[in-house]
Amino acid sequence: MLYLLPEILAPAGIQLSKQQLEAFVNYAELLRDWNTRINLTSITDNHGIAVRHFLDSLSLLPILDRETKRQHKAALSLIDVGTGAGFPGLPLRVARPELKLTLLDSLQKRINFLTAVISELELADVLTISSRAEDAAHDSKYREYFDIAVARAVGLLPVLCEYLLPFVRHGGLMIAMKAQKSEEIDASAKAIRVLGGQLESVDHFVLPGSDLNRTLVCVRKTGPTPPAYPRKAGTPGRKPII
Repeated sequence: MLYLLPEILAPAGIQLSKQQLEAFVNYAELLRDWNTRINLTSITDNHGIAVRHFLDSLSLLPILDRETKRQHKAALSLIDVGTGAGFPGLPLRVARPELKLTLLDSLQKRINFLTAVISELELADVLTISSRAEDAAHDSKYREYFDIAVARAVGLLPVLCEYLLPFVRHGGLMIAMKAQKSEEIDASAKAIRVLGGQLESVDHFVLPGSDLNRTLVCVRKTGPTPPAYPRKAGTPGRKPII
């Protein structure tokens, strides 16, 4: 993994220090170890982890770097909603140590894994929250607080908007990482508008080193999210705003 990662990351223009590369190696080892006890991922080979988890997560780096300049901040605050095994949040934190990262997941066993990774990699000031997004977004500590909210999920875009936009401060950015070209943009127009956002960009690309199509949907927070959103747990998925 230590020698494989630079070869995989180089075509994407990503360069990491030896210390950062070693952190990714340790992360991969922890992922495989914990995966024997709890279901974290079906991808366990070195190449798969390097491409489908690490590189996929790091595809957000250009957006993070642009946002750092745009928002005139030394360090952005980012919440990774439904983070699972820590993707994309933890790889981004390894690559950008100044990032103020919060990881949100509804399953405590995943939070336990993330806590172990954070400790092993000695990542300071990374917060973990065991909660559903629908509940955490109504907590005043997190609501409309973050510069960026991101999710790497298979959910419909209107649903992801309801999960993510309530966390984003005015002027901040929501990023939805989709596994394929999104055909949901038009269907998401109402959700984006109602939740206080404005569609900013939709970027399609093939993940280097693979044949996987990826789409990054960026929505700028331009107004407040009404207090009624997100609706109670389970409702966004059953009754999307369309």
